Amino acid sequence: MSIHEECGIFGVISPEPTDVAGLSYYGLYALQHRGQESCGIVVNDDGVFASHKDLGLVSEVFNSDLLSRLPKGNMAVGHVRYGTTGGNNRNNCQPIEVNHQKGRMALAHNGNLSNAAELRSELELSGAIFHTTSDTETIAYIITRERLRSPSIEEALSRAMYTLDGAYSLVLMSPQKLICARDPYGFRPLCYGKTADGMYVAASESCALKAVGAEFIRDVEPGEILVFSKNGVVSMREHCGRKPKKLCSFEYIYFARPDSVIDGVSVHEARIRAGRILARTHPVDADIVIGVPDSGLDAALGFSRESGIPYGIGLIKNKYIGRTFISPGQSTRLDQVRIKLSAIEESVKGKRVVMVDDSIVRGNTMGRIVSLLREAGARELHVRISSPPFLHPCYYGTDIDSEDHLIACKHSIEEITDIIGADSLGYLPVPELQAMIGCSEYCRACFDGSYPTPVPTDTRKDRFEQKLSMK
Repeated sequence: MSIHEECGIFGVISPEPTDVAGLSYYGLYALQHRGQESCGIVVNDDGVFASHKDLGLVSEVFNSDLLSRLPKGNMAVGHVRYGTTGGNNRNNCQPIEVNHQKGRMALAHNGNLSNAAELRSELELSGAIFHTTSDTETIAYIITRERLRSPSIEEALSRAMYTLDGAYSLVLMSPQKLICARDPYGFRPLCYGKTADGMYVAASESCALKAVGAEFIRDVEPGEILVFSKNGVVSMREHCGRKPKKLCSFEYIYFARPDSVIDGVSVHEARIRAGRILARTHPVDADIVIGVPDSGLDAALGFSRESGIPYGIGLIKNKYIGRTFISPGQSTRLDQVRIKLSAIEESVKGKRVVMVDDSIVRGNTMGRIVSLLREAGARELHVRISSPPFLHPCYYGTDIDSEDHLIACKHSIEEITDIIGADSLGYLPVPELQAMIGCSEYCRACFDGSYPTPVPTDTRKDRFEQKLSMK
């Protein structure tokens, strides 16, 4: 098991028909780090939807010729996916499109419903037929069901939110409206901005707003629904404050791009603080501090600043390969560590090295990185991790659905140190998460088991795809 990305969602509404597909392409490109399985764009051309979705990276699925064949329109929604419910196949590509007598809808979702299995069972028993194995289709069904007794699509969404539990940030497109929503806990980030020519843009992270030239306005609040239309922007707040805010702490540790700002907190600065905390809580005598690209670099810089140990570049990342967890098998993943990373011998040979990374899940990848640095001549290897040990599954979008392969569940820190081949190992203490993030309104359930919602009974990612012999 490895840590997998969230998904990335993007939406745009323009006062006049324009190349919203091209704009969405660049927005999704900026969110590529959040999902590398599949991507898609749906364009709204005066109420008629046109789309393209497929498996692969944004640059693989879309090219200039294909984008030019998508019509100009005044709205579009886009999605990059790493699925935490449902397998990697074309049927699960998003945005999901719905054709209904009350009107069309396209839905892009980031997060994971903790009550997805119960909701899907209820819907199937009432006659619903599912075409995908993702929980996003469950959300679409419930919104559509509520649409039958609601005066508007946003009222249907608001009714649906009383039924949905867990993590969901949504961008939804109807023939005339673009709608954003964030679950009442605020597990997953969502923000919006505006371009100089009057287009409103919504995205998972502020880095995508910058990529398309939109000025950041603010984050969507937990529980808030924002409705964008020709009449302007309307905020619906009946779900705000219904639950305590629980933004995923791992957004700051790993998921988000360092140039993003989430709920007023700079991701870069949060990681710098994590490194400073590690230097204070797990000091060590060393000659150089290095980070594992990319999310370990900022924390390494913070460790260096706090400890006074010089910061250096000890590992180089091949920028043209995806993150190692995308590999389907463990042997492939281990091979890709060497392809993806190489050690700079001149930086580490004969030196006592502090190596900072964001997490250890199984320990295999970390062991290979330690071996790379040993082979390059590092005299000592002191590993520092800018998150606490993973001890519990996550039900809100991070692909850790079992304790079976979490190394920290089975081994002590001393044993993990031996397994990965390091001289010492230090994790960020759980109580220091608040100092790292800069607030107390975050979820840390994967570290201490304090779940904000009821724990689901079946947490397998492929629970809707099991063979008969496995049920």
